[in-house]
Amino acid sequence: MPLSAAARKELARILGPRGVVDDAAGRLAYESDGLALIHAQPQIVLLPRTTQECAQAMRVLFQEGLPVVGRGAGTGLSGGATPVEGGALVGLARMRDILELNVAERFARVQAGVVNVDLTAMCARHGLFYAPDPSSQQACTIGGNVGENSGGPHCFKYGATARHVLGLKIVRADGELLELSTPQPEPDGFDLVGLFVGSEGTFGIATEVTVKLCRKPAAIETLLAVFPRLDGACDATSELIAARLEPSAIEILDRLTIQAVEASVFRAGYPKHAEAVLLVDVEGSEIEVSSTVRDVGAIARAHGAIEVRNARSDAERKQLWAGRKGAFGAMGRIAPDLYVADVCVPRTKLKSLVLATTRIAAEKGLKLSNVFHAGDGNLHPNISYDRRDPEEVERVLAAGREIMALCVEAGGSLTGEHGVGLEKREEMCLVFDDEDLAAMSRVRGAWDPHKRLNPGKLIPVRGCREARAFPRPEVAAP
Repeated sequence: MPLSAAARKELARILGPRGVVDDAAGRLAYESDGLALIHAQPQIVLLPRTTQECAQAMRVLFQEGLPVVGRGAGTGLSGGATPVEGGALVGLARMRDILELNVAERFARVQAGVVNVDLTAMCARHGLFYAPDPSSQQACTIGGNVGENSGGPHCFKYGATARHVLGLKIVRADGELLELSTPQPEPDGFDLVGLFVGSEGTFGIATEVTVKLCRKPAAIETLLAVFPRLDGACDATSELIAARLEPSAIEILDRLTIQAVEASVFRAGYPKHAEAVLLVDVEGSEIEVSSTVRDVGAIARAHGAIEVRNARSDAERKQLWAGRKGAFGAMGRIAPDLYVADVCVPRTKLKSLVLATTRIAAEKGLKLSNVFHAGDGNLHPNISYDRRDPEEVERVLAAGREIMALCVEAGGSLTGEHGVGLEKREEMCLVFDDEDLAAMSRVRGAWDPHKRLNPGKLIPVRGCREARAFPRPEVAAP
C-alpha cells in the first residue's frame, strides 16, 4: 500500500528533512545489503536520530500497514537488510552517540548506529576494548552486529556478539518501547536479550545497546606461519586446538587471497609464493604469551611451515591484520563481484571440507578463494564472479547450495556469523523440520504478531516438505 500524504507529512515532522529519503535516487542506495544479487526498492527510507523518533515513526508505519526492514550499515552478506518491495526501511546510521561509558563496571551504552571500531577507539584510553571484531568492523554497526550475532577473528577466544550484549532498548513493530537496557549478566526469568540477539530484525529494532567491555591484555603477539600446502595449515589448526592452546585468533588465507591482498591497498607483506598462511594472535600475561607462542610455532613447523614470523612491532601487527580484514575488498581485483559463503564445520573435518569446497568450485568452472576463521571452523569460501553473466550467477548459486549441504551433512551448520536472511532461508530445511520451524514462528509471532518486521527473512516461506518437493526458483542476475 502506498503511504498516505498525511503519513508522509507526519514522518517529515517527526524526523525532519534529513530523516526522510523518498526520491528514487536516494532510495537506490538502500536496495540491498552486501548480497547485491538480491535487491528491492523500499517505498521510503527513514533515518531517525533518537529512540523516541524511531518509536514515533514506527507507530505511523504500523497504522499504515507497511512492512518494515531495519538496517545498520548494510555490510551484511545474507540479504538480511534487503528491503521489502514497496515497504519502509528504517536505517540507524544517524544514531551514533555513545550514551554512557562506565569504566569501573566495564560496560558501555551506545546507540545502535555506532560503528564497531569507533567504540573500541573511544574506550582505548581507559585500557578497555570491545571484543567482537567482524572483518567489516571499520563500517559495520553495533546494532547490525546484534541483529546477526556477528563474529569475527577474535571470537575464537572472546565469543560472538551475544556474549557481550548486556542490555537492549527495542522498538517493536507498533512503536511500543521495550526497555531491557539495564545490564543483567544473569537475568531473572526469560532471557529476552539473549533471544533477541541474532533474530535478524524479525522481533524489533534495537536502538540502544549495552555492551560488556574487556580489559586490554598485558601482552599481545602476532604470528604469521607460511605453508607450502593449504592442508598443512588446516592440520596445524586442528592440532593447536587439540593441544588446548588458547590463541585469541586463528585465521587462514589461501594463495589466491594472498595474491589479491598483496596487489591491493591492503597489502600486508604476506609472501606471494605461499599456498597458505596461518595468522595467529596470542594474548595474556607475558609468561602465558611467551609459552603459547613457542608452542604454536613448534606445531606450525611440525606440519610443514617453511617460516614462522613474529610481528616485530605494533605497526607490523596492525598491518598483518589489516591485510586479513581487507581481504574481501581486495577480491575486487579478481572479479567485479564476490559471493561469500558462511558455514561452520567440525574442526576435525576442516581440511577435507576446505578441499571439497575447492573441488565444487572447480567442477563448476568458478574462481574460489579461502579466507576463514579456522579456530572456529567457520569457513568463508569466496567465489569471484560477474553478476552481469546470468549463466555464471546460476553456477555460483548452485555451488553455494552444494557447499552448504555438504557442510551440514558433515555435522556443521548453515551459518557461523553472517545469518540466514534471504540467502539461506530455504536451506534452513537442511537442519530443521516443519515442527522446528513452526516453533520458531510462534516465538516470532509473540514479538511481532502481524509479522510486519523483516517479512520473508530467516524462516522459509513454504514448509520444508513443500520446499523439497518444489525447489525454489533461481535468483536472476540484474
